[in-house]
Amino acid sequence: MEEYIAPRRKRIPYGMMNFAVIRRDDCYYVDKTRFIPMIEEADKFFFFIRPRRFGKSLTVNMLQHYYDILAKDKFDALFGDLYIGKYPTPDRNSYLVLYLNFSGIVGELHNYRKGLDAHCGTTFENFCKIYADYLPQDTVEELRTKEGAVEQLDFLYQVCARVGQRIYLFIDEYDHFTNAILSDIESLHRYTDETHGEGYLRAFFNKIKAGTYSSIERCFITGVSPVTMDDLTSGFNIGTNYSLTPEFNEMIGFTEEEVRQMLTYYSTTSPFNHSVDELIEMMKPWYDNYCFAEECYGETTMYNSNMVLYFVKNYIQRGKAPRDMVEDNIRIDYEKLRMLIRKDKEFAHDASIIQTLVSEGYVTGELKKGFPAVNITNPDNFVSLLYYFGMLTISGMYKGKTKLTIPNQVVREQIYTYLLSTYDEADLSFSSYEKNELASALAYDGSWKAYFGYIADCLKRYTSQRDKQKGEFFVHGFTLAMTAQNRFYRPISEQDTQAGYVDIFLCPLLDIYSDMKHSYIVELKYAKYKDPESRVEELRLEGIAQANRYAETETVKNAVGATQLHKIVVVYKGMDMPVCEEI
Repeated sequence: MEEYIAPRRKRIPYGMMNFAVIRRDDCYYVDKTRFIPMIEEADKFFFFIRPRRFGKSLTVNMLQHYYDILAKDKFDALFGDLYIGKYPTPDRNSYLVLYLNFSGIVGELHNYRKGLDAHCGTTFENFCKIYADYLPQDTVEELRTKEGAVEQLDFLYQVCARVGQRIYLFIDEYDHFTNAILSDIESLHRYTDETHGEGYLRAFFNKIKAGTYSSIERCFITGVSPVTMDDLTSGFNIGTNYSLTPEFNEMIGFTEEEVRQMLTYYSTTSPFNHSVDELIEMMKPWYDNYCFAEECYGETTMYNSNMVLYFVKNYIQRGKAPRDMVEDNIRIDYEKLRMLIRKDKEFAHDASIIQTLVSEGYVTGELKKGFPAVNITNPDNFVSLLYYFGMLTISGMYKGKTKLTIPNQVVREQIYTYLLSTYDEADLSFSSYEKNELASALAYDGSWKAYFGYIADCLKRYTSQRDKQKGEFFVHGFTLAMTAQNRFYRPISEQDTQAGYVDIFLCPLLDIYSDMKHSYIVELKYAKYKDPESRVEELRLEGIAQANRYAETETVKNAVGATQLHKIVVVYKGMDMPVCEEI
């Protein structure tokens, strides 16, 4: 039996959030410590919102280790070869660090106080024990006499002030319970009670504010949505939201240069079957294109760091791209979001915001730094919510408003899945088995007629009266959503190319399914019910001309590889499909 020889390369820190363990175990770490001096120069009570799975918790943990007075002797081991190790600030290792993770709070809003008390009680007691050498001898015993999170926090910061100790307060996922609240109208009422007037959560943030006059010298608070923050603002009106500021655009997530450096490192320590450029080309459509500040549009875009690590880990193990470019944890997170944004009939207009996004390729709005939960259905607020959750990204300006688009294929897949579920109003379900069989036949057998016939059949069966009124928008959005479920292709919908208007190019995922045989251009045209038959023929001819032009573009020629390209023209008349032919 051959001896196993461990590879001499840094471990991929996929799913890891403990900075000290990442450094101890010689994991690959993308150095973000250059932002520490900038955070120190910013206002002392720092709010920062980023989408899920972007590396917020690791950033918070890194900051904890940098500022923790107890980590002073580990400074060189943790930070020595990083930016901040070479240029440390006077504040390093000079705080008692208090870390609250609201995602660890168990319970819905009706028993939220119990969950908050339990989490804070354990955390505060642990704080007293860890920093026992810096606090009065009887601190833990006295803490136990205090009732609940608000009273205990009051006691804690006053004790620290008395002995001249400074607290750096970190709160991760401060808005953890927002999803559950917004998906249930009763919870929304309870939430309003908790965040307004004398609610317990508001009282807790009021107490943090009181502590900032005393020993709580700095706060760093993260989350994924600005909803809770706005509701708590008058209770905690000293925090500054840096989520949209250009100087912090690159603090969380990876730039393309950082991804290239990572791939270059692993290409020298692992057997690579592709060049770095080829791997970037594979990853970019799926994980890149997040912009978190309007001033940065056209400059640097950000990759989702979690998805990059997922890809690189899989590539090193298998020598090729993962079969599923979207990891399961991302899907689970977006499933939670889907529940949040499907607030019954109250959200009817928001479904059309998403439909507009799919059909037009963009929406416009004004990004809000915060808004109350009760105003979530305001279009600008809803667009802002989609942006903060990472479902939209900044793509410049349009008619004086911020232009927002779907950032990449991972998000597009989630949005299309959501869109299909909004069509499914009659509680009917699309047959997964049938859809998968048709998808496979499309990719490997060139059986396109049955595939597009199935889409037309579903479209007709699931169309509500409201959908019919949307006409072309609905047909285009539905077809895109259905083709996005096909695992063999990446549907590209280009509104305006030099070659003319093309609706959908089913770009084959040859990096994953190298043996597939067929790719497709689909020209989708729409005539109203009342239009004459001559209009259908006119659209058919138009579609033929456009498909032929588009087939000659470099985009298509480079992407189809050795597959056979089919040019399909589909014309709908209302919800019927009189034309579905190959040219």
